[in-house]
Amino acid sequence: MSIKLSLENIKPDEGSSFRILVTPNLNEIYYWHFHPEIELVYVEAEKGIRHIGDHISTYEGSDLALIGSYIPHLNFDYGVKSTVETVVVQFRQYFYEDAFYKQPEMQPIYRLMERAATGIAFYGETKKQAGLLLKKMTSLASFEQLILLIQVFQLLAVSEEYTLLNTRPIASHAVIKEQERMHIIYKFVEAHFQQTIKISDIAQQVNLSDAAFCRYFKKSTKLTYTDFVNQYRVNHAKKLLMQNANVTETCYDTGFESLSYFNKIFKKVTGENPSTFRKRKGLD
Repeated sequence: MSIKLSLENIKPDEGSSFRILVTPNLNEIYYWHFHPEIELVYVEAEKGIRHIGDHISTYEGSDLALIGSYIPHLNFDYGVKSTVETVVVQFRQYFYEDAFYKQPEMQPIYRLMERAATGIAFYGETKKQAGLLLKKMTSLASFEQLILLIQVFQLLAVSEEYTLLNTRPIASHAVIKEQERMHIIYKFVEAHFQQTIKISDIAQQVNLSDAAFCRYFKKSTKLTYTDFVNQYRVNHAKKLLMQNANVTETCYDTGFESLSYFNKIFKKVTGENPSTFRKRKGLD
């Protein structure tokens, strides 16, 4: 199986020096791509996958990342079953220098963009404030968008609430092979989560021994494969419960083999049992 790495051709919005995308709805498309433009992405989803270069992790609730030029990345809404509110800003590598070349006020932003060369993820109050500003940008005229974008850059530039992803800007053969493996794994879970999934079944799909697969998956996602599958099943179970399915039928429709184990895992993942979840949502 081969996953194509696409070079995205980006054109600024009319009358603007950058492009804004709002909720592109790509969640059913595995879009592994790169571009010379720097990308700032804010996404709100219950749970999703952050896949930037050779960095793989999950996020919950929301995510904010700044991705440098030519770093390959996966769309942040991939595999999420509901509509994901997303704001993406894409701008030329030296866009900020063109506008304010060597102005002292811009030095923190220059340093921010240097750090972005290997990818940055933001968290805490920074992520919350930047998300609100980015969502506000979508309703403004181009000049007001530019001013607000610079405010977002400054917020990120002075923040200490960030993690350097230390990913590679070149899509090497090894990185592409990793993406192919993870794509196979994601699709396998999506197709078989309602059945009993043995480690040997999925390990065979990616040509690894059971032990090698478990080490690889834990290193890549910081989750065991069992925990990953259970989280996927619980997320699907929540959707069924919201559609007024009862707890017992939801248990077996999501691949759990016993009601007691379903209750245990559901509470572990969500902090409450399925019955409480239904009552809280006004379904009982």
